[in-house]
Amino acid sequence: MRIAVFGKQFGEVFYNACKSLFQILKENNVDVTIHKAFYDFLLTNVKMKPEVSAFFEKKSDLNDVDLVFSIGGDGTFLEAVTYVRDQGIPIVGINSGRLGFLADISQGEMRIAISKILEGEYKIRQLDLLELETNKQHFGGYGFALNELAVSKRDSSAMITIHTYVNDEFLNSFWADGLIISTTTGSTAYSLSVGGPILHPNSKSFIITPIAPHNLNVRPIVVPNDVEITLKVEGRDSKFLASLDSRSEVFENTVNLKVKKAGFSVNVIELEGHSFFTTLRNKLMWGVDKRN
Repeated sequence: MRIAVFGKQFGEVFYNACKSLFQILKENNVDVTIHKAFYDFLLTNVKMKPEVSAFFEKKSDLNDVDLVFSIGGDGTFLEAVTYVRDQGIPIVGINSGRLGFLADISQGEMRIAISKILEGEYKIRQLDLLELETNKQHFGGYGFALNELAVSKRDSSAMITIHTYVNDEFLNSFWADGLIISTTTGSTAYSLSVGGPILHPNSKSFIITPIAPHNLNVRPIVVPNDVEITLKVEGRDSKFLASLDSRSEVFENTVNLKVKKAGFSVNVIELEGHSFFTTLRNKLMWGVDKRN
């Protein structure tokens, strides 16, 4: 088996667990390729030199990989997706901090979880992405997001107006600080923090959520993800900010944004006891209130 390991910087609390991770892979004769920047971090900060067979820095370097391990939080997992893209390689999220929705394998259960994964004791869950189309080349040709597209004003100036159309039918002109088009996966991310609903990953929907709208009766709306959503932005500033997950670019307000479901999905490893509802309860601490 060949596994690619992607990660970002993490704190000392995860140093020993990281060393244990690579030791487990070595004990199981796993062929490891690692992201070069992460390898350099391990050498310099963690003072460890994992045994690897190769380095990867771009999508094509993962052509013959069976699994991708993402070491970090949900943000690291989202960045790992930009390397996997449409190759269908299953991604395993190992959390170096607190429990995440995507990186949901904790430090304490890592050894057992990895053993099960190497033995093939898991299910594959497919997550839908959204695709952004414009009349120019943006985001380095990778106009996809697992969580959301967020359109927002660039600074603390006046609000912007986002004219929104669903399959060319006018929905609303949102006068707000911005607007989020979220996938079901992203329903527990940025959209949730501004009042959007939580959706099950199999819901096959998009959520349109305004950010601090001027009109308080303007609420989030859920639409099927087989529609095309068009956004036209105007405001005092001639430019606005658009973000796909953690990647952002400045756009001219003459650029229309078209959002639709991407033509591929991301495969995620799901272990027994790691269902969406379990993670939801643990992450949001439902039931912790002793009055319940």
